[in-house]
Amino acid sequence: MNFGEILKGKEAEGKEKHVPVIEVDKGRGEKGADIIRVIVGKDVPHPNTTEHHICWIELYGVKKDGQVVEIGRANFAPVYTNPNVRFQVPVGEFKAFYALEYCNIHGVWENCIRVEGGE
Repeated sequence: MNFGEILKGKEAEGKEKHVPVIEVDKGRGEKGADIIRVIVGKDVPHPNTTEHHICWIELYGVKKDGQVVEIGRANFAPVYTNPNVRFQVPVGEFKAFYALEYCNIHGVWENCIRVEGGE
């Protein structure tokens, strides 16, 4: 068994939206910094109850030379938080971004985007 066998993506999506949406906002952060936003349940909100919630979101970047960098992780408490996180990242140094998120009932979900001009 390998790690990829437990990851779920768009093809497994049901009525509850789990696939993390990755958005790039170039120059939209403080002092013109680039922002990567990862959102779970952007179009259809994910339940946020003690019984069913998003526990965490992680973001990884693949630099132009192929090096994988862990950019950050956000942990969420049920009921009081929204699974939406922003990372300040120099987007031009990367060719792709990968997001993972964990739902306490439905497991680990993934998404990836290629960055414009990133090979």
